[in-house]
Amino acid sequence: MNFFKRQIASFNVYFSFSQIQKAGLSLCLILLCSPMAMMAGQELNLKEITRGDFRGEQMSAVTPLSDKESYACISSDGKKIVKYSFRNGKETGVIFDVATARGEKIEKVEGYIMSPDGKNILIQTKTQPIYRRSFKATYYIYNIGNNKLVPLSEKGAQQTPIWSPDGYQIAFVRDNNIHLVKLLYDNAESQVTKDGKFNEVINGLPDWVNEEEFSFNSSMVFTADSRQIVWIRYDESMVREYSIPMFKGMNPALDDNTIYPGTYSYKYPKAGEENSKVSVLSYDIKSHQTRTIQVPLDTDGYIPRIKATSDPSKIAIFTLNRHQDCLRIYMANPLSTVCQMIIEDQVEKYINENVFANVELTKDHLVLTSERDGYNHIYLYGLNGQLQRTIGDVLQGERPGGEGHTIVTTVYGYDEASGDLYFAALNEGPTDQRVYVSHKNGKVDCLTPKAGWNSAVFSSDFKKFICNWSDLNHPMTYTLCDNKGKTLETLIDNKKLVEKYTSYSMGGKELFAFTTSENVKLCGWMVKPADFNPNKKYPVVMFQYGGPGNQQVCNKWNVGMSGQGAILEQYLAQRGYVVVCVDNRGTGGRGAAFEKCTYLRLGELEARDQVETALWLGKQSFVDAKHIAIWGWSYGGWNTLMSMSEGREVFCAGVAIAPPTCWRYYDTVYTERFMRTPKENPSGYDEVNPIVRAPKLHGALLLCHGMADDNVHYQNTAEYVEALVQADKDFRQLVYTNRNHSIFGGNTRNHLFRQCIDFFDEHLK
Repeated sequence: MNFFKRQIASFNVYFSFSQIQKAGLSLCLILLCSPMAMMAGQELNLKEITRGDFRGEQMSAVTPLSDKESYACISSDGKKIVKYSFRNGKETGVIFDVATARGEKIEKVEGYIMSPDGKNILIQTKTQPIYRRSFKATYYIYNIGNNKLVPLSEKGAQQTPIWSPDGYQIAFVRDNNIHLVKLLYDNAESQVTKDGKFNEVINGLPDWVNEEEFSFNSSMVFTADSRQIVWIRYDESMVREYSIPMFKGMNPALDDNTIYPGTYSYKYPKAGEENSKVSVLSYDIKSHQTRTIQVPLDTDGYIPRIKATSDPSKIAIFTLNRHQDCLRIYMANPLSTVCQMIIEDQVEKYINENVFANVELTKDHLVLTSERDGYNHIYLYGLNGQLQRTIGDVLQGERPGGEGHTIVTTVYGYDEASGDLYFAALNEGPTDQRVYVSHKNGKVDCLTPKAGWNSAVFSSDFKKFICNWSDLNHPMTYTLCDNKGKTLETLIDNKKLVEKYTSYSMGGKELFAFTTSENVKLCGWMVKPADFNPNKKYPVVMFQYGGPGNQQVCNKWNVGMSGQGAILEQYLAQRGYVVVCVDNRGTGGRGAAFEKCTYLRLGELEARDQVETALWLGKQSFVDAKHIAIWGWSYGGWNTLMSMSEGREVFCAGVAIAPPTCWRYYDTVYTERFMRTPKENPSGYDEVNPIVRAPKLHGALLLCHGMADDNVHYQNTAEYVEALVQADKDFRQLVYTNRNHSIFGGNTRNHLFRQCIDFFDEHLK
């Protein structure tokens, strides 16, 4: 679901929430006086925005190298993999160059995977996207020493290749089967599994729902001694298929569908329906023996990750029950097939899926995050499951956000040599992220004290890191720092983007907070026109997402519907709108109680908070209370429809893009995490959705959906449209041929946004 997940930073003059409360202000705006907001200049156009002209310079595919002194990046033209020093950020060499490599010839590098010993590279080319994270590609093995490029396989495109720890073997998936290439045997290729078949059995790759909702695209590993491959097998033969009509279309044209449309059918388990049956298998490379690991797992349980350890007799297997409130970690012996449970984590309501993205396994330790105490904190275990250290609240006393707790967002790694653990967390309120180190003695230091949004890429020995910083009014800068937090060099300052941005007529961006009539404090940001007049009444467009755990209100640059410094919101501001975004109850950054209060009734409290936002805005002197609109994409589309039919008629218009309209139509893993099954929670599914609320819809509505959306099926809009027709409600609808959940390709995104903004102009001006 999470279209804006981990996507989408305030000026130095920024008042904290606690300071505001101490000043006795219950409702407030925090005005950020950015020089950018004061410059007048040329007008934006949509094609610039949809082309990404304001994305700025970024570092692409940064990989810390095993020498501990260097990192690698793909050059901006995609022709080279360049090596840089972690000491000073200077280029120290070119690891791979399309122009000079011997052997096979390729046009550009689209990705790469270094071998563990640093002697070879897997070069990714001709990438063919499948779903959100999965893709096929043509890979080549590049030997750095002899500068030669050879195909990984000549039998068809490959998926998710992985190196063996000794660097002499590569396993990959083709056509749902695992294959093995041995470098020491002239790249001889063998087939490990033979039962893989589309829409029946998958080996080493997650199925659609596991990929989408547990955020991974590979489910196989080598053991530490490189002698065995261990993988998850998905039997999806009993999962029901969903079929998507496919037409010829354009950009690209599907010529096979020129006269008669085709279909794409795949396995998609909807809430309460049958899931894939999962199991874990091992393959002994020398003896060619395949074994089934004896994982204690409910018949309808999940295996969201497997991880190799430093011990060849131990593979970490992570399991979840279908309710997703009990995580168990087993150490499995791939030879004996015996599993021993080392950790069990039970939390109220559900385990947050970011737990799996933040698991770190080192030589002797396992790092796990958990919300077991109500806030996402870090727990350091030995490989036997013994808890050795807890990293909870790193500061005592009141925070500016008023929550008074640390919330860990990212784990960067654990240094076995020093006992230092590096991570990012929200500790100064829900809008600012900083990078921290927790020392063995329990002391915690902040390495990036500057207000805004900080993230890091560490060297392999944790002695240096690249800091990516931005705030709401300043684009990303990349600096090289030591592990004390001292800045050594500035790598990217994005001055050209600042100059470009300030040459346009841009409005001011502000963070604000207010308290609803239900005594709920909500946080938001606002964009005003460059020539803002406080004595004038402005129409308002409210952008939101609002889904579980998501955050849109962050003190960073890439906020808004199209990121790029809230560039689409600036475009709206140039047309005379004030644009507002507020994170409702259920969103992240404020602890489990705030996030999980929507459990079993998704959409109810979220819509209530968006309506409360509109009511609060309507009381501001500069807002035209009769002309407030709301829009959103995916969960934001659901939230739009729920808010427009909440009962209080505060929105004169709304745009819902790719919206779910009934959770019975969405997938098992995401939906049941927050709603349980329809059988267990029929009222939550059937009483709280836009379809049943259709008779209460108020305001002009535009619905937009891609016909080939594999995530939120067009079925959602089709059924909602029928409910609107029977309720005699007027609406407009846009359907995009052959477009998926992201609705892009060719001129599509430009067309989509133009229709949406023209719709606002028609109904708000």
